[in-house]
Amino acid sequence: MEPWLQYAVDYIREWLEFQMRASQLPGCMIAITHRGKVVFEHAFGTANLDTGEKHSAGLTRDGADAGQFVDRRAYLNQKELMADLQQPPVIESGNRLKYSNHGFGLLGLAIEAITGEPYRGWIAREIVAAAGLRETTPDMPLAKGVPFARGHTPRLPLDRRLVISGDNSAHAMAAAAGFVSTAADVARFFAQLAPNAKRSVVSTASRREMTRKHWRNPHASLEGYYGLGTMSGNTGGWDWFGHTGGFQGYISRTCAVPARDLAITILTNSTDGWAGLWLDGAIHILRSFAERGVPDRRIRDWTGRWWSQWGAVDLVPIGNIVIAAVPGAINPFMDASEIEISSRDAGKISVAAGYGSHGEPVRRIRNKAGRVSDLWLAGSNLKPEKILSAEIERRYAPRQRRPVR
Repeated sequence: MEPWLQYAVDYIREWLEFQMRASQLPGCMIAITHRGKVVFEHAFGTANLDTGEKHSAGLTRDGADAGQFVDRRAYLNQKELMADLQQPPVIESGNRLKYSNHGFGLLGLAIEAITGEPYRGWIAREIVAAAGLRETTPDMPLAKGVPFARGHTPRLPLDRRLVISGDNSAHAMAAAAGFVSTAADVARFFAQLAPNAKRSVVSTASRREMTRKHWRNPHASLEGYYGLGTMSGNTGGWDWFGHTGGFQGYISRTCAVPARDLAITILTNSTDGWAGLWLDGAIHILRSFAERGVPDRRIRDWTGRWWSQWGAVDLVPIGNIVIAAVPGAINPFMDASEIEISSRDAGKISVAAGYGSHGEPVRRIRNKAGRVSDLWLAGSNLKPEKILSAEIERRYAPRQRRPVR
């Protein structure tokens, strides 16, 4: 693993912990592979809000009635899928990108027709097992005793989340929506789809064809493309390919960055999960460390999370500077001030946006035990979370009035 990568994943963990706390989402899993090996895997939150169990282990587009994706009907069987597919096309073929779950369902039926065996058995042997995936199943049900994170409804409109069992079979739609997996296995698989991957169940020529830009995503605010079963785009200067996934109660997002031999997967077990946004943030963090390198020894202790009433600031040493990151942001490094360190506990803000405190001093205050107790960023005095919490409570919490005679 390249030296900068360890520092990057350490901060990604700290940032996602903050994001989970702020978003109040039930659970999240992240995995990152480098050169085909899992170098980081972490679970946050709970697998089931009802039990508190930790997260241990995601043509016509959807037919005339997409109720299968919101638990209003069972997933289509083969007869029902074929009936939908025999309807006239909704648009002229071959003229634009239009994703279709029914299309992937049709691919599953084609595999059965060509191989003469059920899709689930063939895909489990020829793809899942052949790719070395140990925590992936093509569809429900799972083997008895296998840990499973339950899905959850959005927090709105009820203002609370309810548990979705998630153990229903996708039937003939399994090829579009049926896989059950972990973040690590998904990242492993997408790493093998990179054209430069050294090991893969797919030929190099096929991988190039899968990941190249066949179609541009029309009417989208961000530039994006689709290949043969993979999305592609560019985030912060890094070209990636990958995909998103959605099943009632779950959201996933995966990106592989071939030029860096990286693959990142984030899974969330709620319908309103932020997997896509968090993956973009993780890429920005990785890119920043890759460009600036490991922090200099003299500034490595300039770390920690510091609070004011306006929120939290993370000190993140990187290269020869310290970034004042905003953990509450989807991209915590975007427009962040940079601090140039001049002595053990002093420095100045060397780079800041126009509304920041460019050129102003930064200093750390130590207590009698020699530990850093306060941080001054220009004129703002930031405290540890417990100290600020007590201060806010003291100032603003309603006081109980005592009865008098």
